[in-house]
Amino acid sequence: MNTIKLRRRLIRLTGLFCLVALVVSLAINIVLFSQAKSYYLQLNKTNLDPLGLQTFSSDSLPDSLPDNASATIVFFGDSRAAMWVAPDNINNVYFVNRGIGNQTSTQVLGRFEQHILPIEPDILVVQVGINDLKTIPLFPQQKVTIIRTCKTNIQKIVARSVNEDITVILTTIFPIGSVPLIRQPFWSPDVALAVEEVNAYLDSLKAKNVLILDAYSLLVEDQQVKRQYVYDTLHINSRGYKALNQELKKMLSTGLIDIHK
Repeated sequence: MNTIKLRRRLIRLTGLFCLVALVVSLAINIVLFSQAKSYYLQLNKTNLDPLGLQTFSSDSLPDSLPDNASATIVFFGDSRAAMWVAPDNINNVYFVNRGIGNQTSTQVLGRFEQHILPIEPDILVVQVGINDLKTIPLFPQQKVTIIRTCKTNIQKIVARSVNEDITVILTTIFPIGSVPLIRQPFWSPDVALAVEEVNAYLDSLKAKNVLILDAYSLLVEDQQVKRQYVYDTLHINSRGYKALNQELKKMLSTGLIDIHK
């Protein structure tokens, strides 16, 4: 009798285990499908509009700046720039965002004329580079070229801005967060090292009209984003942007930048 009960219990446990395994497998497959679909859509969207020139319509800006605006500041770059909400309590400053998710420095540079020049900003806040450097584990043999291209493109963005009498606030590339298990086969410590190398180069671009907002130092702890600022592997949360905005407001209010040109 005890043997029969034991067998029934084992059968129930086996059935329960199989059911749990099935549910977990189904959940994993749903997540993988969702991610694959997202990457597929993004790839084809990029094929249709490689530079993202159609992202911002011609009517996305007012015909003229607000009457009391003394300066226009544009956030420019990738998703990290796109997620950057303008700081509050800055009087007479008009903010515009021209960040586009998933873009490399080549794409951001390529849309400078169409997305920046028509706005005629006084200040350009640049955050770009991580989408270049995150490809290093996929193309390790091109590591040197990827890093060099990233540096060159950012330098060109800065040079074009200064040539247009635009003051640049060049933000160092944010540190990364922890890498989830599903992404680790496509990741490498070389990404974090490349971020540090490019940031060192960005610091060398400092000039009269090029100021460095060292976002990396504000956000980093043990070569990763501080826990309280993590949104995901590549992005920071609202508290992280609040910390950056505090530094940005300090730069704007201490006379480091003339916002009344």
